[in-house]
Amino acid sequence: MKRRRLLRRGVIGVVLLALVLIGGPWAWTEFAAAGHEHDVDGAPSAGVVIVLGTEVVDGQPSSRLAGRLETAAELVRGRRARAVLVSGDGSGGSGDEPAAITAYLVRLGVDPRQVVPDPYGLDTYDSCVRARDVYGVTSALVVTQSYHLSRAVALCRDAGLIADGVRAGCPGCPAGLLREKAVRDVLACVKAAWDAASGRDPAVTSPANPTIREALA
Repeated sequence: MKRRRLLRRGVIGVVLLALVLIGGPWAWTEFAAAGHEHDVDGAPSAGVVIVLGTEVVDGQPSSRLAGRLETAAELVRGRRARAVLVSGDGSGGSGDEPAAITAYLVRLGVDPRQVVPDPYGLDTYDSCVRARDVYGVTSALVVTQSYHLSRAVALCRDAGLIADGVRAGCPGCPAGLLREKAVRDVLACVKAAWDAASGRDPAVTSPANPTIREALA
């Protein structure tokens, strides 16, 4: 009986510790992003919109990525942004994300001179830090789906950007997929909090790149 009570207390302790280790970082992202998440119609203006990349399929944006791109194009057409920084893995397993993103934006009517690809935005943290350090971005709208938005805004604001998030749609996305991504994103908040606290360098560092400044001009 005593052993059983000790085991039960141990299990409860592990569960409580897990809740703190996971719930704490998630709460940080929610707090940091509070008041800075918008739908397209309510988004403020900024010079740059950052599109966070995700998988491409046979050279074409996935449903999630297409939703982000359509939202970014709408922001440009509505004059809420003048340049698009497309961030993603240029040599990942699913293909060249920035190239697929750029081509899709051009098909949506965005002037290619307004589109700047970052092929080394390998994760959300890297995308935010590289936007600041490599491309000189100081103020931006960050576009991604709602399950990812708080983490993205929190990381970009922690990097010193004046960042607001804009919710992207996900036409054709199964509800089960979105639930799965939402759960995974809660876990990803642990890494986000560690990255922000450590202030680590991005996986790839690059010299200053003037292309955003040129696109804004």
